[in-house]
Amino acid sequence: MLTEHSGSRPPKLSSSRQSRAIATDRRRLVETSLWGRALLPEQIDRAAEAIVLRTVEAGGFVCRKGDPITHWIGVVDGLLKMSGVALSGKTVTFTGMAPGGWFGEGSLLKDKFWKYDAIAIRESCVACLPKAEFTRLLETSIPFNRFLLEQLNERLAHFIGLIEFDRLLDPDARVARCIASLFNPRLYPGVPASLALSQEEIGYLCALSRQRVNQALQVLAEARLVALEYGRITVLDLEGLRRFDP
Repeated sequence: MLTEHSGSRPPKLSSSRQSRAIATDRRRLVETSLWGRALLPEQIDRAAEAIVLRTVEAGGFVCRKGDPITHWIGVVDGLLKMSGVALSGKTVTFTGMAPGGWFGEGSLLKDKFWKYDAIAIRESCVACLPKAEFTRLLETSIPFNRFLLEQLNERLAHFIGLIEFDRLLDPDARVARCIASLFNPRLYPGVPASLALSQEEIGYLCALSRQRVNQALQVLAEARLVALEYGRITVLDLEGLRRFDP
C-alpha cells in the first residue's frame, strides 16, 4: 500500500511548514543523487518539483508486473526486492534494492508495462519521478544521458554476477555476494558500511532459509568479512565478500 510521505510528521507542524519541508527534502534528494549532481539549476528545480515521495508498507507493492510504467523510482529509505512469479506460482527474487538506488530506467526506455514486481521488504520511502520529466531530462541533458549509460552498464554487470553466484556458488558464497551487492556504490550510493539487515531479509534476497543464512553469516564473521549485531551487518571487507568462495 502506498501512502504519501511527509517526513517525521511532528504533531504541531503547520501544513505550510510541512509543505516547505517536503519540498526541501525533494530538492536535496535530487542534488545529492548521482544523476542530479551535474544537472543545471533549472533542471534540478523542475525535477524536485515533479518528484512525489511515497511510503510503502512492509509487503506492499512499489510497482506490480503488468501495470503501466508511469515513474522512475528511487529508494530513499528502507529495502525493496525485485521479484517475479512463475505460472506455477513459484516466486523468484531477482535482486534487492537499497537506499540511494534508482530503478526502472530500462523499462522506461523500452516498455509500456512493468515486467516485474518491486515489493517493500520493510516499510520504505520511495521517490517517484514522472515519466514525462524523465523523458525531458533524457532529451535535454547530456550528463543525465551519461549517467543512464553508466547505470545500465553497471546493472547489466550486476545481473550477470547474480546469475553466476546463483548457479555456481554454495550457500555461504551466495550470502556473501548477496550482501556485497547491496553495497554497490554505483547502484546504491546511499548505503553506509553498517546496514540494518535481518537474516530473514537476506533470506528473501538470496532464496535461503533464515537458519541457513545464519550459518553463512557465522562463516563470514569468522573470516572477518562482516561484523554482526542483532538486525545489523557491518561490512569489514567488501572486496573479500565479492571474492568469497570457500
